[in-house]
Amino acid sequence: MQNVFKAGVAAAALLIACAAPAQSDDNRIDPATDKPSADLSGRARTGIASFYAKMFFGRKMADGTPMDPEGHNAASRTLPLGTQARVTHLKTGESAIVTIQDRGPYVKGRIIDLSPATARRIGITPSMGLAKVEVTPIYVPLPDGRVRWGEGSRVAMATGELPVQ
Repeated sequence: MQNVFKAGVAAAALLIACAAPAQSDDNRIDPATDKPSADLSGRARTGIASFYAKMFFGRKMADGTPMDPEGHNAASRTLPLGTQARVTHLKTGESAIVTIQDRGPYVKGRIIDLSPATARRIGITPSMGLAKVEVTPIYVPLPDGRVRWGEGSRVAMATGELPVQ
């Protein structure tokens, strides 16, 4: 009788474990219910960057253009579409300028998804997958059509890297 009870408990534990969401699902953000406010400040932010998976190559981004794995496009949940920003890998010091063209990442703790080309440019390899970065807006489009110059605009102007609007 005791063995039957143990087997039943083990089977129930296995059933619960299989029915429970995977650990990574706990880190997912539901875009339908989690609506962060737009970051129009132009201030630099530090956080974790990831890059687009192959399944997203060519898919339509939030701005309507296809995702180009060789482009310098990026996704942010808070920066407005059209924002130009410098992304700096804090370990390597390498940086690249990106345009926010999509929404995401939808994983807790991540602040930006980069195209594979941009990730490579700043030293994020597929084996790493993630890296700590600083995202410094150069300019942020405002809802009324004006532009707010961000913390990165002076450096971009001084180095001649200021992107064409």
